[in-house]
Amino acid sequence: MAGISSVIFIVLLVLTFLGGDSDTLEGDVDVEIEGDTGIGFQFLSFKNLIGFLTIFGWSGIACLEGGLSKGLTVLISVICGLLMMLAMAGLFYYLGKLQSSGTLILKNALNQTGEVYLTLGANRSKIGKVSITVQGSLRELDALTDEDKDLVMGNVIRVKEVTDNGILIVELLNK
Repeated sequence: MAGISSVIFIVLLVLTFLGGDSDTLEGDVDVEIEGDTGIGFQFLSFKNLIGFLTIFGWSGIACLEGGLSKGLTVLISVICGLLMMLAMAGLFYYLGKLQSSGTLILKNALNQTGEVYLTLGANRSKIGKVSITVQGSLRELDALTDEDKDLVMGNVIRVKEVTDNGILIVELLNK
């Protein structure tokens, strides 16, 4: 049992790290599918079962080689196998949480400070650009201002509003 489950475990491990176990569909689908991410923490899965059998088998061999009784060997092997299942379920759960869609959500720019990159016209007369850090990356975004004078390159600004069409409304900080 230890040998066979170890080979299957190694194959699954390699496929997991190479992306061979992805759930993507090949081909063309003409229907709208609403996504479901499934259960977050999966204790019972094929990978976890193989992990259980692998550790159960090898810990059983180690216990028998150590001269332990068959009853104690089974008990220790089951506990080791369950701990392996718990560790693998936790590992895949937390690895799954590392995913990010990468979609920019402009509402996250509210109250952020930045710098004018291209001149913004006074009283929303001309769209310009600002450099601002949103969601951990520096971006150049379209912006307008309600200030009475043009905001020029180098002015420090703060985002006070985001319009429905994705334009930032900014105000001058260094007056």
